[in-house]
Parts: sequence; structure tokens; C-alpha cells
Amino acid sequence: MNISLQHGFDWSLVRSFLAVLDHGSLLGAARHLKMSQPTLGRHMAELESQLGVVLFERTGRGLVPAAAARQLALAARAMEAGALQLAQTLAGAQTQIQGTVRITASVPVAVSLLPPILARMRQRLPEIQIELVSSNQVSNLLRREADIAVRMVRPDQSSLIARKIGSVALGAYAHRSYLARHAPLRKPADLLKHELIGSDADTAILRGFEAMGHPASRQAFALRSDDFIVQWQAVRAGLGIGFCADYMTRKEPDVLPVLAGQLNIPPLPMWLAVHREIRSNVRIRAVFDFLAQALPTVI
Repeated sequence: MNISLQHGFDWSLVRSFLAVLDHGSLLGAARHLKMSQPTLGRHMAELESQLGVVLFERTGRGLVPAAAARQLALAARAMEAGALQLAQTLAGAQTQIQGTVRITASVPVAVSLLPPILARMRQRLPEIQIELVSSNQVSNLLRREADIAVRMVRPDQSSLIARKIGSVALGAYAHRSYLARHAPLRKPADLLKHELIGSDADTAILRGFEAMGHPASRQAFALRSDDFIVQWQAVRAGLGIGFCADYMTRKEPDVLPVLAGQLNIPPLPMWLAVHREIRSNVRIRAVFDFLAQALPTVI
């Protein structure tokens, strides 16, 4: 006997069919699948309608499989085995520690903080390759532009998980050579008499001056750039006074703090963010946990 499959055959009914076949009754199959007996009865009626055959004979002893059911069982078992193999393959992919993880971070973090951390992580997790997106733009994890984001603002999307891992201290800094050529600074207002290095489109520094009671315009900056690495290199070159994260200056003995303790610049919080749907991926979780442990030690 050949069973003719109609267009639009619903393969999801096969699971219900096999349960009825194995348990010999709708009641037993319903208990096994944790669904109601009427629902399972509708599944069998729908399957018989789609196939155009009778699959089970109703007797006082339960459901007896017809010849069509025995024939269908062969294909159904093969489908079940294939589905199980697929599930095991996918589960294995989720539990493998090897593969690629894509991280996005601000330019200073990507340039100054992450390389030595990633070098240590490479020794701990040698089967993982990293794609590092260096950008000051807030990458949208919802669009899967990255697996993990290092951010200075807390993500507000409900589908993201974020962990605050510390705060980044900021200050005003200048090279020793610049300070030797210019008048000493004694109070915050003295900054406006010096060569300043700041942002172009970003107005955070100007707002900071205003908050201190010293309004300033873009013309206060001798150099303007929205690239923080450009600003930092200008400070190192002795061009003027710039505003940097403290961690960027620790290995630069000739770059000195200016007006330490007088500026009260609010620190920036550092967040690690990941999408909820992939937090259980062991590869991504391993990288997330490593960063969460390593970054607080260097900021």
C-alpha cells in the first residue's frame, strides 16, 4: 500500500502519531505528550484526512494500527531519528567553546584596554577567535552587529542583559614639555587661558566648563577632533591640555595630571552587554565572563 501525501502535509503531526502508535491509546499518548486527549484525537483525525487513509481501528482494547499506520511508521521513525540527530548537532554547536565572538568597544577601549586582555584570553581560550569592532558609535546588539558590547552607557533595550563592571576615571592631562613652556595652572578657570584639545561635534567638554561656571565656545580648543586617539596623541605630542581616561596615561610618565582633584569630572560607567537569546551560548558566555573579570582590573 502506498500512502499519497497531499500538498501542505503537516509533519508536526508525526510526533502525535508515533505517540499513539507506541502507547496504543489516545489517553496514554496524551499523558506522554502532556496534552489533552481531545487535542490528540483531532491530530489523528487531521492526519488521516491529509493522508486520505484510516490509520487506526477503534476496538475495545484500544487503537489497533491499520496497514497504513504500519507503513507510515517506517517513514515517521526515520523522521524522528533525523530530528533527534539535528537537535543533538545544534546542541553540540551551542556547547562548543570554539568559534568566533564579535566584540564592539569604543576606540580608546579597543586600542588601549582590550589588546593585553585579549592576549591573556587567547592563552585561556585558544579555540576562540575574536572580531573586534572599534567604534565610538553605540553598536546595536539587537541587529546582531556584535555578540558583546563594551559600552559607556547602560543599554536600555529590554532584550539585552547588561552588567556594570566599573567606572572609568577621567582627568585633564598635558605633556611635561607643554607644562614647561606655559604658565602654571592653579584653578579650573586657568584652563581657558591654555591650549586645549577637545572634541569637534561632541559638546561634553563645553558642557563641563559651563557646569563649573566657566562658559566656553568651540574656539577655546586649539585642536578639535572627535577621535579620542587623535586627542590623546596630541596630548602626548605636547600640543596642549586634553581630557583623557586615567588608564590611558598610566604608562606615559611624561604625561602629567593637571588640576588633580579640582575638576570633579564625573567618571564614566563601563557596561558589558549581550543579547538575552545568546547568553546561554557557552562560547560567548566564556568571553563575557573573562572580560567581566579582567576589565575591572585595568580601568
